Amino acid sequence: MARYTGPACRICRRQGDKLMLKGDRCFTPKCPVEKRHTPPGQHSSSRRKVSEYSLQLKEKQRARSIYGVLERQFKKHFTEAERLPGMSGENLLQILEMRLDNAVYRLGFADSRRQARQLVLHGHITVNGHVTDVPSYQVKAGNVISWKESSTKLVLYQTVVKNIESKTIPSWLSLDRDTMSGRVLAKPSRNDIESAIDERLIVAFYSR
Repeated sequence: MARYTGPACRICRRQGDKLMLKGDRCFTPKCPVEKRHTPPGQHSSSRRKVSEYSLQLKEKQRARSIYGVLERQFKKHFTEAERLPGMSGENLLQILEMRLDNAVYRLGFADSRRQARQLVLHGHITVNGHVTDVPSYQVKAGNVISWKESSTKLVLYQTVVKNIESKTIPSWLSLDRDTMSGRVLAKPSRNDIESAIDERLIVAFYSR
């Protein structure tokens, strides 16, 4: 299955909620979710009875869209979450949060996860001093995430430095604004994960 390359706002309209896929633009009046309260499509306003399966599928698709993960990789993350001790749903969210692209986004180095994925893929991000261009790379406690030295000359980097003070960093990460490097302090708890996802529906979907 190929990665979706269409308008990100169309995904938000389909879900009926802001998934913060376009960064700061989601807070402006230009956000299509603010203008249109119906899903995309010619027959979007028709009412249909929502089944339990439909709710589970929608929540799974919602999580995939938020974190920008394809179906095959999402299922792989869930399989890994089932093998870990504890609750599978919370383990899944923890794995998604500790992806490198998500950590870059959470540190304020990018306005959206899509932009963070591009930064990683283009080799602008290092982990413990080594360039890591795999967005799904799982960061661990103690890892230091920073910009590659040559990438600090980019206009984007200067913009990030200018706006970094306004960013809120989650408690499982720390950011040194002077050196523009972040450190993973620990695995995020469920309370640290801001994404409004009902992981129980996702577990139920894969447990059919």
